[in-house]
Amino acid sequence: MRVEPGVVDALACLQEWLQGALAIVTGRTLADIDRFLAPLRLTVASEHGAHLRWHQNNGSAPISSPQPATTALLTDAFDRLRRALQPYPDLLLEPKTNGFALHYRHAPSLEPLCSQLMDDIARELPGTELLRGKCVVELKLAGSSKGKATRDLLQTPPFLGRMPIFVGDDVTDETAFLAAQHAGGIGVKVGPGASNALARCESPAQVRDWLLQQQRALMAPGPLHETGAQQP
Repeated sequence: MRVEPGVVDALACLQEWLQGALAIVTGRTLADIDRFLAPLRLTVASEHGAHLRWHQNNGSAPISSPQPATTALLTDAFDRLRRALQPYPDLLLEPKTNGFALHYRHAPSLEPLCSQLMDDIARELPGTELLRGKCVVELKLAGSSKGKATRDLLQTPPFLGRMPIFVGDDVTDETAFLAAQHAGGIGVKVGPGASNALARCESPAQVRDWLLQQQRALMAPGPLHETGAQQP
C-alpha cells in the first residue's frame, strides 16, 4: 500500500472540518493504518471491523474476540499453514488479531492452491469464515464485516445523523456500500467491476484528486459555500 503525497494533509483537513467524523474501515491492522497515515490519527475500524479505535483514544477496543480454545486453534492452524507454504516464497501469510490472511498478489497463478488451503482450514474452525478480496483469502471470526462496522459508526457521535460517503475498491467493501446507502448516503466504487455502489471513481488517482480538491476548497478564503466544499 502506498499513500500518495498530499493525501494525509487532505485527510487531516477533512477530519478537522467534519469535527472528527472521518474514519478508515479496513481489513488491515490498526498498526498498518497508523504507520501509513502518520502522524495523522483517525478513527479506524480495523480487521474488517473486529477492532475499533476512536481518533481521540489511545487504544483500540475489540468488538469481537475469540474464545481461548478458538485462539489456540487459530494459532495451530497458522503454524501448520506457515509450514505448508515454505515451498512458495511468493506467498505472504499475514497474522491478524482474530485470524490471518494469505496473499498471492505476487503469485496469482497460485490462487487455486491458496483457496484450497484456506477452505480446508475454515472447515476445521467453527465460528470462522473466509473473505476473498483482491489477491487475498482471509480467515476471520464470523460476524464482523465492513458493513457492520459502518452501521456501528453511524450510530455513534460524531457520525450520528451524518450522510455517509463510503469509498472503497475491494469486494469486501460491498457490505459497507449497502450500509452507507441504507442510511441515506452514497457508496463509491473505485475501479472496474460490478458493485452495489451508486457512484464510481475510475481509479485511486481520481479519489486522491477529489480529496485534494476538497482540501483546496476548505482552505480558500471566504465562506465555505463559495468554495464548492460540501459537508456530508
